[in-house]
Amino acid sequence: MTVASSPPSRLPSRDIEGTQPKPRTREKRERDGGGRGDGALAALFIAPAMLGFLVFLLWPTLRGIYLSFTRFNLLTPAEWVGLDNYDRMIHDPIFWDSLKVTVEYVVLNIGIQTVSALAIAVLLQRLTQSAMLRGIVLTPYLMSNVVAGLVWLWILDTQLGIGNEIISGLGIDRIPFLADETWAIPTIALINVWRHVGYTALLLFAGLQAIPGDMYEAAKVDGASEWRMFWRITMPLLRPVLAVVLIMTVIGSFQVFDTVAVTTAGGPANATNVLQFYIYGSAFGRFQFGYASAMSVALLVVLSAITILQYRLTRAGHTDLG
Repeated sequence: MTVASSPPSRLPSRDIEGTQPKPRTREKRERDGGGRGDGALAALFIAPAMLGFLVFLLWPTLRGIYLSFTRFNLLTPAEWVGLDNYDRMIHDPIFWDSLKVTVEYVVLNIGIQTVSALAIAVLLQRLTQSAMLRGIVLTPYLMSNVVAGLVWLWILDTQLGIGNEIISGLGIDRIPFLADETWAIPTIALINVWRHVGYTALLLFAGLQAIPGDMYEAAKVDGASEWRMFWRITMPLLRPVLAVVLIMTVIGSFQVFDTVAVTTAGGPANATNVLQFYIYGSAFGRFQFGYASAMSVALLVVLSAITILQYRLTRAGHTDLG
């Protein structure tokens, strides 16, 4: 009489202690080929950017901080003077006047640019998403600051500018936009708003694209108006992107130089002598590189403090999308 053999067990194999087989360790995976060369490849891709960062950002920053404690004019070796440059800066009325002019420009530029860019972005998102319109909006940004400044210098020229010709044709007295102390800074601010507003609007438009459309549909069903949806849906959900855009535009506005250099050269009567232009004049006009470096370090500290404050107040690292 034969006895039928039992079928082989299909239970998973276990070791002596009765545990499941251990997963492969990281070393074993790398030995088997997984992740091989990833570190070297990552370093290869990062190397150009890291080299640029070290050569064009970190080293000049450290060198500038060192020079801010020296008296240096390119012709003689740097002479250590300690805090003399900073003491001179604190008692320099032109420095404080330049800082005041810069703050005035930043307030005008950021205020007008942010409101205008937000309006353009919302209109692009709510009414049309045409790629052609987005290209038209971005066109001024493709122009360099120098070219934009020269174009507007010609348009707003008091005697020959087409802008003042139109104003004169309407029976209004010609306006010395760039030659009057009252008009100069607002005019420069509007020139830069015209150039940068399209780029800022597209950044905000990208943020609007991340807001789910069904939220607007639900609000419409509940009878919400466009104005109410803007304040209750768009603004809260756009806040992180708007915060980052504000940080970028504020930093860029404090560094305004090109437009001033080609339109007013700091005039009239220092009415547009912004801080960057004063730093440039001290370094390359009067060869006071130590003092110019001290003012640059002061500007770096101011921008760092403003950035940290903006980041905390706007909660840029948090989103209401959940």
